[in-house]
Amino acid sequence: MSVICTVSEKEIQEAVIKDLKDYRALKVKLENIKERNEVGAINLFPNLNKVEPFDELKAKQIERALTQSLDPIERKIIEIKYLYTNEKETTDLEIYLSLGLKKGKFYTKKREAISQLAKALGII
Repeated sequence: MSVICTVSEKEIQEAVIKDLKDYRALKVKLENIKERNEVGAINLFPNLNKVEPFDELKAKQIERALTQSLDPIERKIIEIKYLYTNEKETTDLEIYLSLGLKKGKFYTKKREAISQLAKALGII
């Protein structure tokens, strides 16, 4: 007997957005570790947390989900909204105007992109 578990769209969105924001920092962390290893400065900063053995795998899987599960418009929306670093957060209005999308089409594409990422990452 299987049990159907329903998860709200909001919970899915929050989980995906958290992972996307973590992904930005994770990519920088991995680049910094690689750079430190190249020059032999392994313990440049104190490590107050336990080592995460799956950071590299997590970054690779998020990258794969971004490149292989989204169409070009969905990917652009996600990149602008969650992956680019700006002085201020880019609003949805700014994004759909810059991409030449109508408001309804933008929100449909954004919702589909988050759903596709959640599926590709095994969140749902």
